[in-house]
Amino acid sequence: MSVTRNDSKPRLSFAAIVNMSVGFFGIQFGWDLQRANMGRIYENLGANPDQVPLLFLAAPLTGLLVQPIIGYLSDRTWHPRWGRRRPYFMIGAIISSIALIVMPHSSALWMAAGLLWVLDVFGNVSMEPFRAFVTDKLPDSQVNRGFIMQSFMIGLGGSIASALPWLMRNVFHFSNTAAQGTIPENVKWSFYLGAFFFIGAVLYTVFTSKEYPPEVLAGGDAPGKQNEKENGFAEIIDALRKMPPKMRAISIVQFFTWPGLFLMWFYYTTAVAINVFGGKDGNDPVYAAGADFGSLTLAYYSVVTFLFALVLPSIADKLGRKATHALCLIAGAIGLISVAWVKNKYMLYGCMTGVGIAWASILSMPYAMLSGVLPRNKVGVYMGIFNFFIVLPEIIASLGFGWLMRNVLHNDRLLAVQVGGGLMILAAVICLVLVKEKRDA
Repeated sequence: MSVTRNDSKPRLSFAAIVNMSVGFFGIQFGWDLQRANMGRIYENLGANPDQVPLLFLAAPLTGLLVQPIIGYLSDRTWHPRWGRRRPYFMIGAIISSIALIVMPHSSALWMAAGLLWVLDVFGNVSMEPFRAFVTDKLPDSQVNRGFIMQSFMIGLGGSIASALPWLMRNVFHFSNTAAQGTIPENVKWSFYLGAFFFIGAVLYTVFTSKEYPPEVLAGGDAPGKQNEKENGFAEIIDALRKMPPKMRAISIVQFFTWPGLFLMWFYYTTAVAINVFGGKDGNDPVYAAGADFGSLTLAYYSVVTFLFALVLPSIADKLGRKATHALCLIAGAIGLISVAWVKNKYMLYGCMTGVGIAWASILSMPYAMLSGVLPRNKVGVYMGIFNFFIVLPEIIASLGFGWLMRNVLHNDRLLAVQVGGGLMILAAVICLVLVKEKRDA
């Protein structure tokens, strides 16, 4: 398989695109386990609702630094056997899997928060190069398909991960209640299985996918020879300053999209347990049943995500990428806002259908819209910078939303989820107004 220096890469088979995307199944398994369960774990360990955002703070603060650094390093890495991006996939997966195993044995809030920090840092070490991996491996005509396949794997992994606590309780009969200061057995076993799937899926991609040498992809520049007079920090700052205009616009869309998701992950499961089911705390079987059901509906939105990912390319071909993304964001916003009017627990599946549609687009369309505007020898750096606009709103939410919860929302978890929906509508409007494209193909 030859590759010319003008970036005319050969089209890959469907099987090859699947193989290079399977690792994302495992990475997302880890993300969704923490997203669906960390709020519950924190409250089981004694946290108040207004403390939950602050307990998520260490991870995004570190991610703000980790993402561009890992991108910079992976741009300049090359090993004859392990390649350019795959060493980072593997290192991140090993350490993240260890953190998943230890997490449910947390005996104090500081321990759980510290392990979440480790999990988030090394989850990012695995995940960030995967975005660049698509651009490295695929010709422009297949980039959409590559990111959509990642969305499919993310939806599949997320659906199983989010459903695990419910499955462990209702199929394998592990207890879903626990005394204050301990973690329920069904959550513990979910994390153990998550560690297995995380490392197994990433290793599958590592051993079934090859990479093109970076000097070929960069048009003859070997790794480590670009911008020799600049250190890594200077190169990251320079790339941030020279960010393409289209990337700036899409970054603003990201900045207002992700707080809606964070607020859902912070509060949705416990909101279902308390506001929909009428439970009190982790010792209450009604609360436990509600939290498990909330996790199950999160699993359902991931099912919607991987099914919708199958038709998303066709929709984007007809409507264009930015219109498609804006409509999907509106669907997600409607889903989040409508949770407040749920009277029957099964109505939550309707709410999560909208969220699943939005999630499929969030995972693919922004990256597809970036296709073709990033310098080939700095794709990793720019993908890391792009993720600034995911972690920055998480930092802001972690620092400021505790005060809003306590003083404005009066610790109403359901209202916090609705605020997230409102932010998603704002992101959709910004997408339509600011993102300029000829005709999305």
